Amino acid sequence: MTEVIFHLPDGSARSVAAKSGQTVMQVAVQGNVRGIDAECGGACACATCHVYVEPEYVGLIPPANEEESEMLDGVAAERRPNSRLACQITVPDDVETFGVDVPECQF
Repeated sequence: MTEVIFHLPDGSARSVAAKSGQTVMQVAVQGNVRGIDAECGGACACATCHVYVEPEYVGLIPPANEEESEMLDGVAAERRPNSRLACQITVPDDVETFGVDVPECQF
């Protein structure tokens, strides 16, 4: 089981265990992680689950598709090369941890 570590804007971190096949957004909602609003419930339609994937984990996941990339163009926080929508990231099963930074704002 992979632990998803959410680094929050206040400097704290929250670790939540992920079940196989879950998205980072589902893990955040399950763990009541502050700052992941997930208003559309994972439909890639709102960009309120924007996260920054920590550099050491970027290569473990496929790149954003065109739909996600278009949604990322409208995020409230700065878009960075490691910006992703948590609803579009399936937590890798083959690592012990997977880390993301939660931006200060989602909208």
